[in-house]
Amino acid sequence: MSAPITHGSSIIPGMHYRDAHAAIDWLCKAFGFEKHAVYENEQGRVMHAQLVHGHGMLMLSDARPEGPGRHMAQPDEIGRRETQCVYVVVSDCRAHYERAKAAGAEIIEEYAEKDYGGAGYACRDPQGHLWWFGSYDPWQPA
Repeated sequence: MSAPITHGSSIIPGMHYRDAHAAIDWLCKAFGFEKHAVYENEQGRVMHAQLVHGHGMLMLSDARPEGPGRHMAQPDEIGRRETQCVYVVVSDCRAHYERAKAAGAEIIEEYAEKDYGGAGYACRDPQGHLWWFGSYDPWQPA
């Protein structure tokens, strides 16, 4: 039996970046993540990092051909297509959209109010990964 979750998310996305240090800095600046932990090897490469946003967490590392990285491709290697994206609940979606846009996020779905509630937008980070941000919180009652 697993231990009860006291905070945070029980599902944590993991991503690989060619330049994880640059990605960490940009994700914090553009999307409002905060560094929780960054572990480097002797050469200064990011072996494992944890960024937090509200009660959620993202784990990331430098892309490398061994380990899980051998099963993953970077977006620019596969025509900028993805098989998944990360959805992040934000309280002020309009302000978040403006912040990301000002930081250079490639907006691929403009900010819009949604018929099902809340608002949202989609964008790519500088290394091509797809992100979706919205104020719709599926944990809250309708």
